[in-house]
Amino acid sequence: MFEQILCIDDDPITLMLCKKVISKSSFAHEIITAQNGEEALLHFNTLKYNNKNKADKKPELIFLDLNMPIMGGWEFLDHFTSDAYTEFNSAKVIVLSSTIDPEDLAKAKKYPIIIDFLSKPITQAMLEYLKKKIS
Repeated sequence: MFEQILCIDDDPITLMLCKKVISKSSFAHEIITAQNGEEALLHFNTLKYNNKNKADKKPELIFLDLNMPIMGGWEFLDHFTSDAYTEFNSAKVIVLSSTIDPEDLAKAKKYPIIIDFLSKPITQAMLEYLKKKIS
């Protein structure tokens, strides 16, 4: 079981479903959310710069949507994999997308922190698959 995971998606219904399915499956102790990549980076910046207690939890796993306003998934990944966020790069990323585009699958290979590319919505079976894959 993960201590903390982060779900990044602009759709509040998708975020609600993610939280519900993940909670029900005992996949993580804590689920935090962000509505776009910029909001997620602000969370990591808060952990990095405003956190006096460095022992605070960092997300171990990120479920990431690709198509979002303000800052999409690819732009988030470009920032998140830069030197500015290296202390958080132990987090693994699962791309959750409504369409599985072969170009997106190829592009995902350039980010070593992406461990899988799955189709929305998140399901109990998907979490069981991920438990086996990640452990």
